[in-house]
Amino acid sequence: MIKVAIFGGSGYTGFELLRILGNHHFVEVLTITSRQHKGCKIEEVFPGLNRLSKLAFEDHANSTSLQKADIIFSALPHHTSMEIVPNLIKNGKRVIDLSADFRLKDADIYEAWYGKHIAKGLLKKAVYGLSELYRDKIKHAELIANPGCYPTGAILALAPLLKAGIIDTDGIIIDSKSGISGAGRAASLDTSFAEVNEGFKAYKVGEHRHMPEIEQEISLIAGKDIKITFTPHLLPVNRGILSTIYTSIKSQKPAPAVSKQGSKAQGQKEMVFDTYKKYYNGEFFVRILPDGIYPNISQVKGSNFCDIGFKVDERTGRLIVITAIDNLVKGASGQAVQNMNIMLGIPETTGLVMPPLSV
Repeated sequence: MIKVAIFGGSGYTGFELLRILGNHHFVEVLTITSRQHKGCKIEEVFPGLNRLSKLAFEDHANSTSLQKADIIFSALPHHTSMEIVPNLIKNGKRVIDLSADFRLKDADIYEAWYGKHIAKGLLKKAVYGLSELYRDKIKHAELIANPGCYPTGAILALAPLLKAGIIDTDGIIIDSKSGISGAGRAASLDTSFAEVNEGFKAYKVGEHRHMPEIEQEISLIAGKDIKITFTPHLLPVNRGILSTIYTSIKSQKPAPAVSKQGSKAQGQKEMVFDTYKKYYNGEFFVRILPDGIYPNISQVKGSNFCDIGFKVDERTGRLIVITAIDNLVKGASGQAVQNMNIMLGIPETTGLVMPPLSV
């Protein structure tokens, strides 16, 4: 059995890790840590896991099980993770970090958005853990920087189009809506029921911390610097992210008119669909939806799927791409387990083949 430890496991991502790993045939969770809940049994913090785990939360500084762990998931907050991870790597541990501390390769960019970084030497070493894009690097990595939830859906939508060079890189607009669990489990006025229920608002307009992460990755794919407009919104639902992305197909590379109607838009639609199908051929967790069917967060809830649909707007010449993920699964813990499976050379879908909770 593969021995696993979870650092900072008392939040929503910790719950999801326990839920997923509880059905993983090759894994044993040795320990889970939380300074706030040290000594508490799992079911005291997560009643839904009663009878499913016998563990109690420990303080990671005093845990006696860490030396036996093969893989460590760090679900610690930003800044806290960078205090712990370097020593784990030094001691030969393989780490999957769910914070933002190792996602950005440029320390100056990190410090502009998050504050001081005290483990800059690991930034270049960390592998960005978007499984479908960096599988070969993930296999041999010591440190995985698990992607943010908003970037996951946005990058998976844009990567095939940018790689094929069929869209303009200027003027990309990403409009995303997230369930409230994306804000974490800690009590806050802004995320309290009375503030969120029956409301729908934008927040951190033009200044969300996930923007440089998206720009970093799509720039690497395109081979040039790309700036985006990114606006996140808060939905009055528990989980899920729906992203609507506006871009344009390059006019100098028109698609052939091969449809019955012979229209340029129909030809472009077929070109985009073929681009997605080719790029994600064999990828179990990315589902390209049929023509006229668009993603819905209800159809990915509780699953590790990313659904992608699109529309070629003949009137405006824009390409509109829509993605849906569960922010706690494909956007966090599910993708972390997917990365672990890749690192260990076991079937990538292990523990993750769960139908969505669509009702």
